[in-house]
Amino acid sequence: MSTPEKVTFLSRESRLAGLLFPPVSGAPDRHGAAIVIAHPWTSIKEQSPANYARVLSAAGFICLTYDAAYQGESEGEPRNLEDPYHRVEDIKSAVTFLVGRPEVNSDKIGALGICASGGYVPFAAQTDIRIKAVATAAAVCVGTMARRGFDQDTATAEMFQAQLQGAAADRNSDVTGKKVDIVHLLPEKFEDATGLPPSFQDLASYYRTPRGFHPRATNTSIPRSWDIMANFDAFAFNSMISPRPLLMITGSKAATKWHSELGVNKAKIPAELVVIEGLTHGDLYDKVEESGAKCVEFFSKYLA
Repeated sequence: MSTPEKVTFLSRESRLAGLLFPPVSGAPDRHGAAIVIAHPWTSIKEQSPANYARVLSAAGFICLTYDAAYQGESEGEPRNLEDPYHRVEDIKSAVTFLVGRPEVNSDKIGALGICASGGYVPFAAQTDIRIKAVATAAAVCVGTMARRGFDQDTATAEMFQAQLQGAAADRNSDVTGKKVDIVHLLPEKFEDATGLPPSFQDLASYYRTPRGFHPRATNTSIPRSWDIMANFDAFAFNSMISPRPLLMITGSKAATKWHSELGVNKAKIPAELVVIEGLTHGDLYDKVEESGAKCVEFFSKYLA
């Protein structure tokens, strides 16, 4: 197993905390190929990104995971802000960090985004041509999610307006001093998720059990995140990734499968949608045997 090196790098004004996974001893020589792996919304680098980094580093790739600005061990105020545009900047800054590493071949850098970062990574790659191959697992566009829902078309106009009202109150609190509650996306205990929709029970079965629990992953977000996410569209210009390749992996039981379908439909060749039979959205965080093998195959073909 690869032992990661703790690293830091700047993204705008914030210093981000990362883990750099070298290739496992005896792995195939990938000639300096490296992969940025970006985490889901309200998650951290030690969770699903580390699971994919272990698979890819065992296959000979250098892997960089990191905490997004405002989250985890990284800098940034206010805490627990989800800013899609800063998240995209984090990915581009991670690429810049890899370019500066002597062991990395700057012509062989790819990126893998999980969940919300499955929207951010394609968005970054649309204009950052340094990213030579683009992959996602259980992708979600947070703007589409805000407008239409995590499950397809489950959000209503009333829900959307309530989110924007919460964002406005949060911003006003900077001058009024009136406390605004942070948004808890999941209950603190798994057993309290029984009344939630199946897709959120699926998430709780990862984040609120020993499968994926980590004390730094609070699964919370401040309300002002929603007015930044609301008109974000991760996949609108996926055609700009071509002729570089795009791979989007989802599960047949993933509530978010439709997000990956939207992403591939907006792309040009070479673009591939892979649906893994029997897996949910949350399964793709840690049941990485098939998805990890597909990523190895993909990056081996296009980077190494």
